[in-house]
Amino acid sequence: MDALIKSMLDKKVWAVVGATENSGKFGNKIYKKLKRFGYEVYAVNPMYKTVDGDPCYPSLESLPKKVDCVNVVVNPEKAIEVLRTTIELKIENIWFQPGTFTPEIVETSETAGLNTVYLNCVLVELDQI
Repeated sequence: MDALIKSMLDKKVWAVVGATENSGKFGNKIYKKLKRFGYEVYAVNPMYKTVDGDPCYPSLESLPKKVDCVNVVVNPEKAIEVLRTTIELKIENIWFQPGTFTPEIVETSETAGLNTVYLNCVLVELDQI
């Protein structure tokens, strides 16, 4: 396992941006799996009040505490805004799920000094720990 991925998976407080109640969507699968693996996870999606029976927050800014890592499960057009907010909130770790980023988004994230994962799926990597 890559050292950056291992370091990120060692962080215990995560936000899943794009979490959803739809069990067929990756935002739901990632949220539930992180919970099953013992992480403190916050669902972020302005379209929902709850995800998996837990409160769902409209934005990263509205979370009750600062998270260690942001997992991005939205399209690249929304992901750039998530990245900007992550930088503003001084969250140091961001994980872009496959299909959620562009080369420009990755470059912006890395240039800002964020620990950035972008080709790997957290669902797969969790099974390696």
